[in-house]
Amino acid sequence: MREHQQLTAAFAQFNTVSGQLIEAYHLLEQQAVQLNQQLEAANQRLRVQGAENAALAERLGQLLAALPGGVVELDAGGVVRRENPAASTLFGRPLVGLHWGAVLADCEAGSLEHNYRLQLNGQPGARVMLQYQDLPELGGRIVLVHDVTRQFELTAELAHQQKLAAMGSMAASLAHQLRTPLSAAMLYTANLREGGLAPEARARFVDKSVDRLRALEGLIHNMLDFVRGQVTQRERLVAGQLTEDALQALPPSAQGVELRGVSELGETAQILGDRKAVGGALSNLLDNALQHSPPGGVVELSVHQAGDEVVWQVADQGPGLPDGVLEQVFEPFFTRRPGGTGLGLAIVKKVAEELGGRVSCRNRPQGGALFELALPLADEARPGAAS
Repeated sequence: MREHQQLTAAFAQFNTVSGQLIEAYHLLEQQAVQLNQQLEAANQRLRVQGAENAALAERLGQLLAALPGGVVELDAGGVVRRENPAASTLFGRPLVGLHWGAVLADCEAGSLEHNYRLQLNGQPGARVMLQYQDLPELGGRIVLVHDVTRQFELTAELAHQQKLAAMGSMAASLAHQLRTPLSAAMLYTANLREGGLAPEARARFVDKSVDRLRALEGLIHNMLDFVRGQVTQRERLVAGQLTEDALQALPPSAQGVELRGVSELGETAQILGDRKAVGGALSNLLDNALQHSPPGGVVELSVHQAGDEVVWQVADQGPGLPDGVLEQVFEPFFTRRPGGTGLGLAIVKKVAEELGGRVSCRNRPQGGALFELALPLADEARPGAAS
């Protein structure tokens, strides 16, 4: 009897466990169906995404093939991995498998960074500008090759046109400057043909004609100096001595203007330049200041060292310069003084540029103008230079 009860209890427990297993099985079936549905949906999305990626890759490939600019992909070692047709055309050969450094070694480097003149079969080809973009995940780089040949040609053509325009403007200004003394000389010379002219009058007309011809000669001399440049040789020059020479070369003007010199330089401060050119530049600055100074005024030439430069300053007590004139005073043939050639300050600017320096002007708060000429110190005279 006891065994029958135990067997009955065992069958009851078995039925209970079987029901639970069947219920779990049905639940697993439902979950499997759901997972299959989710998997199918994910696969469908992947298929759609794959198709979209394939279409995108095709469009990108077509775009790269149609781009007028070159695109080059480099691996981590700098070897060309891929390129588009434009890059092959620009460089005149396939680049895949070549080291990028070797490719650029066959090109002519330009004056700008990442600018090259390509070589096609040993002949000069296109001018290109390179732009690099790192690919951190792939460990390489993308090189964009921009064909700037046309831009370069347009820039050169524009510079040529600007030069021609400047030459035309200069020629017109020069003609105007030459006409005045030439007309005066012709007038005085024509008076010499008058009969019965007194010897004193004849001598006066001759002197005036010679004076105008000398002015004409000076104008032509300044023009030639401006065109061909002032610096013919470079030597070490003591800046203080240049200052003294400039002061001695120009005595006080006839209007009684006082000329002062102030030096804050050591005896060893030197520049690398042309003695005649620098001396002429300082003389032009002093002459300009004297011409615009009132009677009894003071013109001061001072010199000091500022960093790696020797700076000369010429200050006057004249009327100063209008704002619109400050940007024009160094242009050739620009002058506000009757009888001026307009080349003195232009020559100063040219000397400064040829020697790697600068020139500027401004009005002083207390009145008058201040012109500044700065030239670089010779290497051994620079602060911190090795002895």
